[in-house]
Amino acid sequence: MDIVVTVNGRPRDASGIAAHTTALDWLRWIGLTGAKEGCAEGECGACAVLVATPGEGGGADWTAVNACLMPAAALDGQEVVTAEGLGTPERLHPVQEALAAAGGSQCGYCTPGFACSMAAEFYRPRGGADAAASDRTDDGDGTGDGGARDGGSDGAESFDLHALSGNLCRCTGYRPIRDAAASLERPAADDPLAERRRRPAPAARATRIGRDGGWFVRPGTLHEALALLRDEPDAVAIAGCTDWGVEANLRGRRAPLLVAIDRLDELRGYDEGDEGLELGAALTLTELEHRLDGRVPLLAELFPQFASPLIRNRATLGGNLGTASPIGDAPPALLALEARLVFASADGEREVDLAVCFTGYRQTVREPGELIRSIRIPRPTANLTAFHKVAKRRYDDISSVAVAFAIDLDEERRSVASARIGLGGVAATPIRARATEAALVGRDWGDADAVREAAAVLGGEGTPMSDHRASAEYRAAMLERSLLRLHRSTARDETREGAPA
Repeated sequence: MDIVVTVNGRPRDASGIAAHTTALDWLRWIGLTGAKEGCAEGECGACAVLVATPGEGGGADWTAVNACLMPAAALDGQEVVTAEGLGTPERLHPVQEALAAAGGSQCGYCTPGFACSMAAEFYRPRGGADAAASDRTDDGDGTGDGGARDGGSDGAESFDLHALSGNLCRCTGYRPIRDAAASLERPAADDPLAERRRRPAPAARATRIGRDGGWFVRPGTLHEALALLRDEPDAVAIAGCTDWGVEANLRGRRAPLLVAIDRLDELRGYDEGDEGLELGAALTLTELEHRLDGRVPLLAELFPQFASPLIRNRATLGGNLGTASPIGDAPPALLALEARLVFASADGEREVDLAVCFTGYRQTVREPGELIRSIRIPRPTANLTAFHKVAKRRYDDISSVAVAFAIDLDEERRSVASARIGLGGVAATPIRARATEAALVGRDWGDADAVREAAAVLGGEGTPMSDHRASAEYRAAMLERSLLRLHRSTARDETREGAPA
């Protein structure tokens, strides 16, 4: 079938692409060489482009994504803006003009990607969850996000510098780029890309292409997708493609059939009730962060530490759980929240406790032909939660150890009524720290000796191994220190609350 993508306002025929052609390769093939391949795994941002995605109120958002990970066929019927489409040499876009004026480009290799990520933040609607995200700051002990806001003008006050955390630059030292961001004001009233946000984003289009021994299919319904997965056992379901894209780029993996499920309405539901929440498995992490708006504090801590905005704009909880990586960031948090998964297949649905889903290294109870339809989180959630991620870089890095705490303290905040602790990076699968949970329940949270005893138990949980990220001894030490760190933070909070005004 014909594949048509609107690029920089102009329809472009993409019918000649193969199922595994990336958006980056196709854009460069048609002459738009601003986007570059730096890492081919979504860590450098040199390939960033803007895609029109559904926004709140029926409008559209300009969302920055890694073109190196996205199949070009996934853009069928969609709208894309590259760095070339932001402005012209005669009339630079405000972002391009700010980067040039501040000296934010030296070799220029990364600059187009920075411009696109900066433009996505430039056009981001303000208020609600977005304003809260702009207020994130580092609390001095490494648990915050490093200070998202920069002082200065009105534009700088609302520009979240973490919008650029997925873009790397080895030349400028970042200060000129920060200065460029700080100089930006709001978009002008006649800005065409700002005006485009008032109209709906393009709807998903059913797509089917086959070339060079592979097929890409975007089904119109979940029923069609499940039938395909039942009939084609070698098919691979993709949503954000932030994991499979790396496999295809760096390891040359190919599948005879890719089934795109990211825009299926049945996988994008969202429901908040008295009994709990139900989160569609194909909602992106960015969408979930905005919709939850901090109402699940443990997830609110997780989201900013999960890779980068470029990844979170495409990645999904369903995909992170489906890959079953022992170092995935989401499983420890969802284990601590006692999440349950709803699996769907052509034969029906079933619900499974996440704690029994992981059966071995990258293996789960998911049967052939099944998809994760949604994630269910019961209410009420614990009154003391925290997510600790240990990595060489604070952001956009793989965890050496991840620990999620959900501890219920009694009304006087002294005795531990219940404890749920999820761990990543210390076993072949994500696990619950059952022994530590048992060691905490019924103990006085204010008793430092009791907490130290439980921390020693936590240090012995799992079967950590030594690799290039960390030694087994380091991982065990980080487990122990994570509980001590949580205890110290609550002691500081209580001291602050008791201090005279």
